[in-house]
Amino acid sequence: MRIVVALGGNALLQRDETPTAEAQQRNARRAAEAIAVLAREHEVVVTHGNGPQIGLLANQAEQDPGGWPLDVVGAESDGMIGYILARELHNALGHDRVLGLLTQTEVDPDDPAFGHPQKFIGPVWSEAQGRAMAAERGWTVARDGDAWRRVVPSPEPQRLLGMDALAPLVAGGAVVICAGGGGVPVARDAAGRLYGVEAVIDKDLTAARLAGQLAADWLLMLTDVDGVYAGWGQSDARRLDTLYPSTLDPDRFPAGSMGPKMRAAWRVARTGARAGIGALQDASAIIAGQRGTRVLPDA
Repeated sequence: MRIVVALGGNALLQRDETPTAEAQQRNARRAAEAIAVLAREHEVVVTHGNGPQIGLLANQAEQDPGGWPLDVVGAESDGMIGYILARELHNALGHDRVLGLLTQTEVDPDDPAFGHPQKFIGPVWSEAQGRAMAAERGWTVARDGDAWRRVVPSPEPQRLLGMDALAPLVAGGAVVICAGGGGVPVARDAAGRLYGVEAVIDKDLTAARLAGQLAADWLLMLTDVDGVYAGWGQSDARRLDTLYPSTLDPDRFPAGSMGPKMRAAWRVARTGARAGIGALQDASAIIAGQRGTRVLPDA
């Protein structure tokens, strides 16, 4: 089988964990060991979140008066994570058929998201600091709890570039890490030339697009919870074991947590492939129907 494994941002940095290089490498080793179990039997493509890492790099970029464009900062985070995961997968698998690739994700420059930036990124400020940064750099800022932060657009991924070159690598036995953080966002001008855009693409929706372009059998979204729950946080919460596109409404799930994962799973299952959501260590058990939440094609 061909499996796209989408790692949550916690793959390299656990919640509330100090963002040190040691912590990220330790978590990457844990993720690689779980992925290696699948890669020994199946074709595997790995994608990942980059929220904590791009936040750190955005903090550093803020110190540069000229600033670095967000697409470049995203590419930096993908290179960092891709290298660490590739190294640990090499160690776990015992071979060097592991590649980390920078992937450009094309978006529509007329996507409505560009008129309504909502994705928080980077450091927190007081209201006065936030408004000053917005005035100085032309950014949009918004309240995030008790603080203020920069918000950027999150357009829909339209197409991942380079998949025609990637597919033969996967078919030949390579484990490829790509499309990290939703991919580096690019668009085309009137002449068809690519340019980078100030945006962050949802990693789960990109993972669904990746699975479709590679004709994958499974999309596994692995995170720090053991599945999708009805009544999450309540005393009567229960895990949803098996769902189908015809009865699944992704909009019923929180936009900031399970909503994008359920939308990605819904899209994948509508094409005839399968999707699973659950804990990193349960990857094989999710496929077997023993753990996690699965979204399967309608009969």
